[in-house]
Amino acid sequence: MAGLRFTELQSRPMEFLDFTSVTLDEFQQLVPPFEAAFQARMAAWRLDGHPRTARRFTVYQTCPLPTPEDRLLFILAYVKTYSLQVVQGRLFSMGQSKANQWMHVLLPVLLAALRTLGDAPARSLTALAQRLGVAEADAAAVVASLEEEAAPLAAASAVVPPSPLLPLTGRSGASSAPKTLLHRPRVRAARKKTTPSKMSCW
Repeated sequence: MAGLRFTELQSRPMEFLDFTSVTLDEFQQLVPPFEAAFQARMAAWRLDGHPRTARRFTVYQTCPLPTPEDRLLFILAYVKTYSLQVVQGRLFSMGQSKANQWMHVLLPVLLAALRTLGDAPARSLTALAQRLGVAEADAAAVVASLEEEAAPLAAASAVVPPSPLLPLTGRSGASSAPKTLLHRPRVRAARKKTTPSKMSCW
């Protein structure tokens, strides 16, 4: 199965935006710092997370993410959709364990690239105020107004309409199946010997 590739997705800008939350122009601006951060990480670490001691990283022939664009597409699609690792691997023609390895490598690389561009998320009110170029009190007011706007949306999503299956399914009572006590040292799952039937003929 051929996996998702940047070369095929770039010809569909709206779908590309849906997968990554960035436009093609924004993506192209992110590629150089992302690749620089990736090469710096791979100079010190192997893909499996062990320190690099011997040869340098090279793209092997069957690499599922051979280009910088494919690696960036992989991690942006993961951050946008937050899919299961097995699904992410399937999208990019790799198994779940290999997808897990790439995620652990590329997430810190993406953060380093965003820091280089000055686009990393602010982790404190002070950092947010500094980024916005305003006083900390003004940044706190912005955060408070955003939280107030989000509150009605959260309340509205909390009111869930009744399920159409509710009238069809009743509340289940206690199970009539015998309980197996697993904490006991011996659990007998079958009889030791068969008992003769009372209806046997002589």
